[in-house]
Amino acid sequence: MSTVADDIAALATHTGLTIAVAESLTAGHLAAALGAAPDAAGWFRGGVVAYSRHVKHRVLGVPEGPVVCETSAAAMAVGVAALMEADLAVAVTGAGGPDPQDGHPPGSVWFAVAARGTRSAVHHRFDGGPEQVIDRTVEYALRLLLTAAEKIATVDRTAGTN
Repeated sequence: MSTVADDIAALATHTGLTIAVAESLTAGHLAAALGAAPDAAGWFRGGVVAYSRHVKHRVLGVPEGPVVCETSAAAMAVGVAALMEADLAVAVTGAGGPDPQDGHPPGSVWFAVAARGTRSAVHHRFDGGPEQVIDRTVEYALRLLLTAAEKIATVDRTAGTN
């Protein structure tokens, strides 16, 4: 994971890209991985650990209803990007286990990326206990961030803004 976070750090530092996170089942692990990366103070805006539904709804603008869903993940990503004034944000919400949540089995995770006015979401299911689900969720979210940051850097290069 640290290699991916280091790659994100290098790209963000080089391009001036700012990044934020909104996380639920990972309980701060995603922010910790980014915060430990090189020069994080210059590009990592921070994050919101929205472990409770109340925080998702009140702070991040998630609509009422299930929180383990595409709508929730997308709202979390867009909400934290706006809150932190970040170019790029990733959000994760899911059932970490050992019990199901919102009708989803343990290991069911929604990811969303918000990048300069665009957003995308993807669902993934991880096997294993809660610790493995958290680790795999953080790793997958970091890879999504890196891919999105690379796309932004390519667009900026093509447009001549960097």
